[in-house]
Amino acid sequence: MDPIDPVHGTGVLLAIALAAVVLLLVLIIRVKLHAFVALVLVSLLTAVATGIPLVDVPTALTSGFGSTLASVALLVGFGVMIGRLLEASGGAQVLADTLVSRFGERRAPLALGVAAFLFGLPIFFDAGLVVFLPIVLTVARRFGGSVLVYALPAAGAFAATHALLPPHPGPVAAGTVMGGDLGVVLLVNLPIAVVSWYVGVYLFSRWVGSRVHVDVPTLLLGEEQDGGDDSTPPPVALVLSILLVPLVLIGLNTVLTTLVAGGTLAEGQGWIDALVLVGTTPVALLLTLLLTIGTLGRRGRSLAETGALLDASLGPVCSVILITGAGGMLGGVLRTSGVGAALTDSLGGLGVPLLLQAFLLAAALRVAQGSATVALTTASGLVAAQTADLSDVQVALLVTAVAAGATVLSHVNDSGFWLVSRFFGLDVRTTLRTWTVMETTLGLSALALAAVAYPLVA
Repeated sequence: MDPIDPVHGTGVLLAIALAAVVLLLVLIIRVKLHAFVALVLVSLLTAVATGIPLVDVPTALTSGFGSTLASVALLVGFGVMIGRLLEASGGAQVLADTLVSRFGERRAPLALGVAAFLFGLPIFFDAGLVVFLPIVLTVARRFGGSVLVYALPAAGAFAATHALLPPHPGPVAAGTVMGGDLGVVLLVNLPIAVVSWYVGVYLFSRWVGSRVHVDVPTLLLGEEQDGGDDSTPPPVALVLSILLVPLVLIGLNTVLTTLVAGGTLAEGQGWIDALVLVGTTPVALLLTLLLTIGTLGRRGRSLAETGALLDASLGPVCSVILITGAGGMLGGVLRTSGVGAALTDSLGGLGVPLLLQAFLLAAALRVAQGSATVALTTASGLVAAQTADLSDVQVALLVTAVAAGATVLSHVNDSGFWLVSRFFGLDVRTTLRTWTVMETTLGLSALALAAVAYPLVA
């Protein structure tokens, strides 16, 4: 649903948004109301309070919910089924053992983060996280301690690549709107993303993991087992090949789409359309699942037994899908109410340096309405009017600043917040203390690097 003309002033809309967040936290943390019920209730009250016409309130609620489910439900469903087969066959254990034998126990979190960073270069945050999940949980189970030590480096790597690096949609849109060269954006932001991840994610995860203990969750993959159902685990080459299938397919989709958009390849060619189709994330995961069923799923099982295993894996993730969709509902209501447009108008003339202005605009929009991509593209559009005389490197650093602002302070109106919370078994308070802070340290690290580099290329 398109945003309405704001009924209230910016101050009132922001006060309503703040009150919605506070009410939601009280309902979940203090009242102990189920997160899904609390999110829907607060979304309804927020829609009415912000002045969305009553006849349009149901559409505002369902459009935000439906658009989030459209991107999340298939990914979570297919990803969890792939993960369950990897875990039940012993494939996840084999890969974890190989990873640990190469890097050692002390460097296992670092190895997970590096692998997730490479995996996340062409794959979006949610798809990469759900496919990588069984590997993270298996390593965490093997060594014990807080799951945060292993989960945050991997999840933060996916967040860093998604926010900062082309060909992900946010930085591509920002670089295009501001008239930059996407190749330069990639070259400039790649080292920034690596350093920001190490400082803002990996070092933070080591610190917080030693202070906040979270048991390895059993919601998605079941209780810990000594091994798979087969006496002989699958070869590591087979497991790696399965994991590389979505990486290759989605990577081809991303590269071809970028080349077509840039005019390098002609649009409408059949072979391009076919590869783009199979590289669409849900289709790529479906094909990967079929391959996993045909290989790992049939090791020591009939197809009926494999089907029963997959069926059992889907039940626990209903909560994940519904809560994530409801988080998207609240963010959608805030966007429909016009809070983003009102905030944009009020912040457009900030009398601060351009790099800091780009960061603050994106951060304010991120906090107000939840979507990092919306915050990134909207803020870059505001900054674009001031970039005509800048070099490609300066524009790339502005993309860094906007992406940094769109990363910080992920909270309850962000569907990604709920995805991480449910996947890793975190309550809301713990997610705010860990994931929200980690996203903020990641964004601030990227901003600091951009601020150091910007005067050098001015």
